[in-house]
Amino acid sequence: MNHPEDLYSFVDGAPEVPAGLHLVAALTGFADAGSAVAQVTSSIEGVLDVTTVVEFDPDVLLDWRARRPVITFEHDHIESVAVPRLTLSLVRDELGQPFLFLSGYEPDFRWNAFVAAVAGLVEQLQVADTTWVQSIPMPVPHTRPIRMTVSGTRADLVEQMSVWKPETQAPANVLHLVEHRLAQSGHGVTGLVLLVPHYLSDTEFPDAAVAALAGVSAATGLIFPSDALREEGREFLSRVDEQVAGNGELQRLVGVLEERHDEYMAGNPIGSPLTGVDGEVPSADAVAAELERFLADRRAQGDGTAD
Repeated sequence: MNHPEDLYSFVDGAPEVPAGLHLVAALTGFADAGSAVAQVTSSIEGVLDVTTVVEFDPDVLLDWRARRPVITFEHDHIESVAVPRLTLSLVRDELGQPFLFLSGYEPDFRWNAFVAAVAGLVEQLQVADTTWVQSIPMPVPHTRPIRMTVSGTRADLVEQMSVWKPETQAPANVLHLVEHRLAQSGHGVTGLVLLVPHYLSDTEFPDAAVAALAGVSAATGLIFPSDALREEGREFLSRVDEQVAGNGELQRLVGVLEERHDEYMAGNPIGSPLTGVDGEVPSADAVAAELERFLADRRAQGDGTAD
């Protein structure tokens, strides 16, 4: 398998893809803080009209020992096997507008070939532009709107939406490489990286997915279902606020993050919300440990076992 086209196949009977569609990409597997990418995928594939057009070969792209299929065992037999999928689908948004959606796992192997394959599909299907999403943990408070870093070829979106524009080096995911390849070829591409509170990065944080969908809407004009996510987000933040209100140490830690965030957003000469400010910066482990202790106390009280 020496050609990018060997990584995928078109699904038999799939509908013809119109030219000029937006491509939205959301791959799980690396730095999905707040499970934003996973929730975006579930929101799109679980609600909208989705038809798979292209299926990528997991035998070529996946390390099966690291990401094993999940079986459902029924008493004395295997009822089903859920195999990880990486697909390109034709989807219609809430207004019926068609777009392409690249979703599933981030490949373990053959990244260069995968990047070439995606670039080839973009050209073959005459894609209008590409927008991809990722989320990373940052020391920001959950009491402020989720911000983002925007990259790519859309200077207007960078100016309007990107609040943190670092000059840094960081581990890449495969969609960074896709963005770089598409931008070099003159294709319009936008990367949206959500900055999620680091102490909530291991949870399902619905507001992260809402912010991601809003960012994609701003880049493409597509309309996505978000009512359920917004309601889940209100309930989630209510529980977090309750936990913080009942713990003075948590209040202090969140207060430090709020002060740092507000100073940065007010235009103070802080090069990054990560460094160069006065005061103690609570680590993700410190905040998470406090939250865990508080939750453990709440569970004990609910069980009637508290001292």
